Amino acid sequence: MGAEPVFLDRDGVINLNRVDYVRSLKEWLPIPGAIEALAKLSNAGHPVIVLTNQSAIARKYCTVSDVQEIHRHLINLVYSAGGMISGIYYCPHHPDDECECRKPRTGMIESARRELSLPDGGYIVGDADSDMELGRRAGLKTLLVLTGRGEDQLRKINAEGWIRPWKITENISSAVDIILGG
Repeated sequence: MGAEPVFLDRDGVINLNRVDYVRSLKEWLPIPGAIEALAKLSNAGHPVIVLTNQSAIARKYCTVSDVQEIHRHLINLVYSAGGMISGIYYCPHHPDDECECRKPRTGMIESARRELSLPDGGYIVGDADSDMELGRRAGLKTLLVLTGRGEDQLRKINAEGWIRPWKITENISSAVDIILGG
């Protein structure tokens, strides 16, 4: 069996986050070093899976095809850097829809594990407590990055006394180094 799967949030982890949502490919800007970090993870044998809440679809700020175009571009960038993304899963629903796929619910991870024949365990890299909670529910090691909403979320985690992530790190590149280092 290969290395453990690594699940990653998209906005704020792989690409710059926008308070008004990333609505199109022209608004999608990778965080420096992110594409190379994903390729490095993939080349080390880890299945790389992106999990992203995309309520902008339900809110009619963008379409499914807009989101899919961004994802095709991301896959191509990682491939061009010598790596591979095993899968990208997104929740198109509004937070009020009470769906099973919206993080922190585990529907996207369950789908990925089933469809990609992934083992239990692994890691999740995210910039929000919802990513950390998803990781706890799914039995993953949680890494909070301080890019995107990470710094604000860490302040809330500390202020509210919420469960702390397994590791807190600067960005996706340092998160990958932690994963590859042990």
